[in-house]
Amino acid sequence: MSRVHVIAIITAKPGKRAEVLENFNANVAAVHAEDGCIEYGAVIDCADAGFATAFGADSFVVVEKWASLEHLKAHAAAPHMKAYAEKNKDLLADRTIHVMSDV
Repeated sequence: MSRVHVIAIITAKPGKRAEVLENFNANVAAVHAEDGCIEYGAVIDCADAGFATAFGADSFVVVEKWASLEHLKAHAAAPHMKAYAEKNKDLLADRTIHVMSDV
């Protein structure tokens, strides 16, 4: 089994990022407890990185690392992830998920 890396770009509806991040952070402990979770956390634009392209005030990026694609699939189907999705369904404008494997 090969590790997988996930970069999820989450864009909240205008002014809703803080609420979505609050919901995200409330779910982190459950995700960290999942079998195969190596890394799972949210990041936002660095205010002092003027040379970088910003995602914007309504977006954040979830950086994940899983022991295998099977672990990631189990994560996606977990009850706490379904509850998280339901809680945020009316708060999101867009969501893009990239799944990659080690070279």
